[in-house]
Amino acid sequence: MRLISEISKTLKFDGLSVLRIQYTVIDGKGGYFQNVKRLLEFSETKIVLTGRKGAVCVEGEKLALGKYFAGDLAILGNIHKIERLE
Repeated sequence: MRLISEISKTLKFDGLSVLRIQYTVIDGKGGYFQNVKRLLEFSETKIVLTGRKGAVCVEGEKLALGKYFAGDLAILGNIHKIERLE
């Protein structure tokens, strides 16, 4: 944890986004979400995830959950929209 703190100071990073859900989307395949704390809603068209700070709503088609481990979650399917919820 000290290493992260030192890197944050060097980069003048406030640390809040480390607690937020971060994600990468691969067109037509799905996405990879980090810092996920809880799954609030799940259907084939909508998934709502929460993190320590904020939440995200993922909308698309044929959505399915992939691996979930240590706060990392893979969502499979065609993602159309991701909206941050505060």
